Amino acid sequence: MKKNKEKETTQKKNKKCRLWLAIFSFITIIANIFAIYNILLLGPIEEVIRYLIIGIFVLLDIIIIFKVRTKRRHKEKKIKLLITVLIFYLIISCLISAIIMYFYGTLSNINKDYVTYSSSIIVKFDSKIEDIKDLKNTKIGILSDETSPEGNIIPNEVIKENKLTNNNEIVEYDDYFSGAADLYDDEIDALFVPTDYPSIFNSIETYQNIKDETKIILTKEKEMKKTDTSNRETASAGKSVTEPFTILLMGVDSAEEGLSKNTVANGDSLILITFNPNTLNATMLSIPRDSYVPISCWSGTPENKITHAAAYGTDCMMSTIENYFDITIDYYAKINFKGLVNLVDTLGGITVDVPQDLCTDDSNREGQVCIKEGIQTLNGEQALVLARNRKQLAAGDLDRGLNQQLVIQGILNKVKDMKNINQVMNVLNTITNNLDTNFTEEQILSFYDIAKDIMNNALQKDDADLINIEQLYLDGAGQMIYDERSRLVLWDYVPNTASRDDIINAMKVNLEEKEPKMTKKFSFSINDPDYEKTVTGTGPYKTSFTYDLLPDFTGDSESQARSYANAHGISVTFKGSGGYVVSQSLPANKRIDLISGSVILTLSGKDDNNSTKDDNKTDNNTTQNNNSTEIKDEDNDDEEIETEQPTEDEDPPINDTEPDEGLEDLLP
Repeated sequence: MKKNKEKETTQKKNKKCRLWLAIFSFITIIANIFAIYNILLLGPIEEVIRYLIIGIFVLLDIIIIFKVRTKRRHKEKKIKLLITVLIFYLIISCLISAIIMYFYGTLSNINKDYVTYSSSIIVKFDSKIEDIKDLKNTKIGILSDETSPEGNIIPNEVIKENKLTNNNEIVEYDDYFSGAADLYDDEIDALFVPTDYPSIFNSIETYQNIKDETKIILTKEKEMKKTDTSNRETASAGKSVTEPFTILLMGVDSAEEGLSKNTVANGDSLILITFNPNTLNATMLSIPRDSYVPISCWSGTPENKITHAAAYGTDCMMSTIENYFDITIDYYAKINFKGLVNLVDTLGGITVDVPQDLCTDDSNREGQVCIKEGIQTLNGEQALVLARNRKQLAAGDLDRGLNQQLVIQGILNKVKDMKNINQVMNVLNTITNNLDTNFTEEQILSFYDIAKDIMNNALQKDDADLINIEQLYLDGAGQMIYDERSRLVLWDYVPNTASRDDIINAMKVNLEEKEPKMTKKFSFSINDPDYEKTVTGTGPYKTSFTYDLLPDFTGDSESQARSYANAHGISVTFKGSGGYVVSQSLPANKRIDLISGSVILTLSGKDDNNSTKDDNKTDNNTTQNNNSTEIKDEDNDDEEIETEQPTEDEDPPINDTEPDEGLEDLLP
């Protein structure tokens, strides 16, 4: 009887163990299948090793199934041993899945699906309007572009929610600058703008204090999918990274870390890169923020500062650059300068040959950080000084672009010092919050084989740069041009068309779209003091392209004005007779090719032959090539001039602030 009870007890224990064995076997097989799925997500990374691991998993699963089917032959001790093995195997599968999911999820966060947009309605600071309810019998400006979240989509929601169409007039504008000009001139009472609107207008001196000269009466945020607002910010369907491709880097200079909120208003730093994975050659062009180019998303594609295109979204910026440089941009990446500090620190610093002593605010815009000239290892804050500073550079933004390329090269070179997966994950975590791109996870993983080739190349050469980089430079001349939208005369950087052609040729050669005319090596080493790098696009060029501009005729006699107009193909009509010109119908520095009809010049009506200007009047199309040694940098981000010009006895009204990108000797 006792033996029967013991046998019955043993059978119950064995049955219970076999049940647990079956449960753990089922869970383990499911976990293994999930692990295999995650391993397959790694795409091109070490295919042989991955498939070998998958093969081992499949073999172990078959063994598990076989063991479970023969469970009746197993005794309790064997079953417990099998369960222990299964638990250990289950833990390994779960760890593999967890690591891959974390890694893959980090990559997914780099391509952000949602962006938070914020729109505000502003009025002049001295306006009696204090609240949205005060908007009665007023004119309210919005952007006409129906795809713009901050300029049109959110504003229309606010208008509908507050029934603003009942007793107000809604005025549409093609751009924010025209709306701001009307707001300042009291042509409208309120204007919808992105909440970070000061950054849009900070390149124009008149609006340097727009934050203090206006007030926000309402702000609304909205989280939107990229696919709802952009055709270009979603996953790229462009070239594979295994063939030559292009990428546009857009720097966001923000005091706050992260890119969860929209930051398209910052268009200060633009770097266009072409990369050939077959040759490991790259071209790198820093596009000056004041480059005077056709803005693709504006009606009629008028020329303007390229930095102004950024306020209208990534689509506008990318298409503007594509049209001007006759190239397709496959990918883009927005990078927050704040994140640059953490990235460089995570890498343990970068080695750079600093061209000169520089100082600027730290990443929090509080204390000052300085760096010295010479080859040295920079930490994050010091690298930011080199990437951000332009006020102390001879050519302002032009030289800053070259310095930013040095920082990028330093970061790429430091990648080869990464020793383990922990450092790789730390770098990924650092850039995830401060980078947004249209690279898909699969496309990012495709860089693995390229990275292996780059590392092998670096190991074969002592002190070699990871990638052979050909620096490109957009040559041009500064010119004061009347801006039709802001209604101000602004300093613009007019690119040299011959320089642009050389740049386009270099990019197309690297993309294998054109055959090179001569053998050329696209490499330089910042560690070799004897190596003199060549920069494509610097010329020398025989001519520079500038525009013929309307002069200020004020103070000229009728004969002087007529003579000048005839010589420059300007049609003029005089109002009154005798004396000298006291006013003109069109502003000075307006492009002559944009004038339709005659310029009306009003005469004083007095017989005054003593004009305040010489008969040999000089052209006011003052220009200066960016290679000049006289290029200087002052304090503000732009310069404008009033349409009233000084007489020849007076000094030009040079502001105490800097023209855009450090070219101040360009006043007419």
